[in-house]
Amino acid sequence: MVKSFKALTPELQIYAGGKGRMLAKMHQEGYPVPDGFVILPSAFENEKLSDQAWNEVQALLGDIRNKNEGALFAVRSSALSEDSVKASFAGEFETILNVETDKDIKKAIDVVFRSRESERVRAYSSVQGMDQVHQISVVIQLMVQSEISGVLFTADPITGSYSSMIGNYVHGLGEQLVSGEKNAYDFKLNRPKGKYDGPDEFKKYARNLYQYAEKLEKELGNSQDIEWAVANGKLYLLQARPITTVTSGNLDTYEINESLAGDAIWVNTNVGEAIPDVVTPLTWSIVRSLDIESGFIPGYYLWSGNICGRIYSNISQRLSAVIALYGSSKLAQKMISEVFGQLPEGLTIPVYPFNRVDLIKKIFPRVKYYFKMYREISKNMPQYIQSTPGWCREVTKEIKKVNTKEELLTLWKHELEPYNKKAWWGLIISGTKAVLALTLSKKLTKLVGTEDANTLLSNLRGDSELASLGPVVGISKIVNGEMSREEYLKQNGHRGPHEFELSIADSLEDANWLERQIEEFKDSNTDVDKLLKKQHIQYEQAWKRFQERFPNKVKWLEKQIAKASEGARIREACRSEFVRVFRVLRAFTIRVGEITGIGEDVFFLYINEVEHLLSNRDVKVEYVPARKENYEKYKSMPPFPSIIRGRFNPCEWMKDSNRRMDFYDATMSITIAPDSEVLKGFSGAAGRVEGTVRILVSPEEGEKLQSGEILVATTTNVGWTPLFPRAAAVITDVGAPLSHAAIVARELGIPAVVGCGNATIRLKTGTRVLVDGGQGTVQILE
Repeated sequence: MVKSFKALTPELQIYAGGKGRMLAKMHQEGYPVPDGFVILPSAFENEKLSDQAWNEVQALLGDIRNKNEGALFAVRSSALSEDSVKASFAGEFETILNVETDKDIKKAIDVVFRSRESERVRAYSSVQGMDQVHQISVVIQLMVQSEISGVLFTADPITGSYSSMIGNYVHGLGEQLVSGEKNAYDFKLNRPKGKYDGPDEFKKYARNLYQYAEKLEKELGNSQDIEWAVANGKLYLLQARPITTVTSGNLDTYEINESLAGDAIWVNTNVGEAIPDVVTPLTWSIVRSLDIESGFIPGYYLWSGNICGRIYSNISQRLSAVIALYGSSKLAQKMISEVFGQLPEGLTIPVYPFNRVDLIKKIFPRVKYYFKMYREISKNMPQYIQSTPGWCREVTKEIKKVNTKEELLTLWKHELEPYNKKAWWGLIISGTKAVLALTLSKKLTKLVGTEDANTLLSNLRGDSELASLGPVVGISKIVNGEMSREEYLKQNGHRGPHEFELSIADSLEDANWLERQIEEFKDSNTDVDKLLKKQHIQYEQAWKRFQERFPNKVKWLEKQIAKASEGARIREACRSEFVRVFRVLRAFTIRVGEITGIGEDVFFLYINEVEHLLSNRDVKVEYVPARKENYEKYKSMPPFPSIIRGRFNPCEWMKDSNRRMDFYDATMSITIAPDSEVLKGFSGAAGRVEGTVRILVSPEEGEKLQSGEILVATTTNVGWTPLFPRAAAVITDVGAPLSHAAIVARELGIPAVVGCGNATIRLKTGTRVLVDGGQGTVQILE
């Protein structure tokens, strides 16, 4: 019922709440954590601490007092939902400091335990969509009499940037900082080596803090919000929890927006053409697993970056890796532009601060694996391309015959999944062969100009046919009597505009599909042969001009075009065969739905959950309705910009009548009218909103705040947070960007500007303002 940090085993840590679990973990792994213990939920009976538990508490208090003369204690909440990746509940539950006697400690335990029923906890839970009934543990910890207290974020909670860890501190106890009641000293620990930038008085502790923070971030796998203190010349860690605003979302409900997980550039100029649809959870999870299979740069996803169901590539990670390895941003940008096109002028590229040595250690095994697969697949490429259609037909027949979950799981593990990975490697490796055409295009452009270079490379099919032309040329052949309908479907029936989304039916599933295509082709009076002949004439004319101008380079160009043609044909063939294999997964998925009885809901499971379903393990099917709802919401949104820089909120972006479709840059500040007044503060929570001000002196005046008004106060500690859901934005005179109130505003998606100095004087109730939380400005409009 009551366990010291040292004795709290991993089995019991799940009952200790976020704070208790993390403190025990850090204490056991040697971090400088003040001694303490956790009172588990089982210690409370009928809303009170049991006598047996109280006896255990007194024994542990005695042990700490024996080692620390005059010991004072902090009694803190550790709800099971607190300090998690989904929600921090920062400051929402009670904390009581400097408690000395047993009598006062017992009273404090009761106060903290009952705080789970407070109004602010209920309000916060409601907005987060969480159960308002919370199980709670209580942490009792030795107080350190802090000379300096602070917080450190291993990533910027506003922008998501990883270029530096950012922190604040105050003199004395940290409550003055996290409550927002006192302005703080700022500092930075710049990556990748932790170079300190801040007041001299803290410099001697900065290196240790950076090392602890970096180690915690690596061990836990996400960005951390760390509370720390300095007492008697020693640095202590008081708490660590995930930064809830620097997260890609909630997998359970398919609320995925990976642009929110950090400051990066996302591009869909290539992958958006291949996967134009909003993808279901199943499709995304399969593509993500394939992306991981072939990737070697940490955090870089070429085919499966997910922004509200739309597929993007995170090119910042790739560019950052090149810079870390070669030290050249020009080389990195050149490589990026070759694959993804030119970025808009003036768009800055956030660089992830990879450490070169660490990066080499991480990627070396993956690079070895990449080249191993490259050799294997390249060697067997012709055989793979030839045998895949037959394999797909046979396996599809086999899927339809399966009658049990066990058989279906075996088929997935031993046939479908391995072949799908093989097809994926074929697609990835064939893509590298297309670089030949890209390189040749550059050389030709310098020789003959853009137009003739493009024309000379427009005949890469040569005397054969590119697989990508198959669907168009094939219809023409049917109309001209050169191909049967059966042969067309055999060659091209797997291709279509939605070929990468498994929830959308194949062309082969619609008996009338081909006839409609034929009729539409006839009605359009399209003459494919005429178009191809016209293109070939233009190609021959360009070739003749080249021969006349560069007679000494003719043989060179013939060889280069032959190589580029072969690369193009292999690439298109591998693309077609990968799609053919991928579409077999739809037949598998439909059969899973039939055998398990969940029908088309199966498309709203992730592939690991499908495996669990077939293994008779627990699956979170209760989340399917929420996933469907978010999927439909994503589909209702307009297309997003092709290039996204920084954290992108589509709902906010959609409200902007002047929004751009080519790119979005979260770092761009608003344009200030020349005759307007502007208040400047700190970025508390990103977002832009226009509205009228409501100035409140205390949270007890909360009934005056109307829904949609902008809350303005001298300071807003956690006692104000029940009002936040009604506010369109929050502005304060005093406060730090890392205070609990700012954290809550960020989690709730409410723009906030803190520490403006004199907002309550400069503004009046009813004043109309434009709040830019990301830039830390308040523009007075009237």
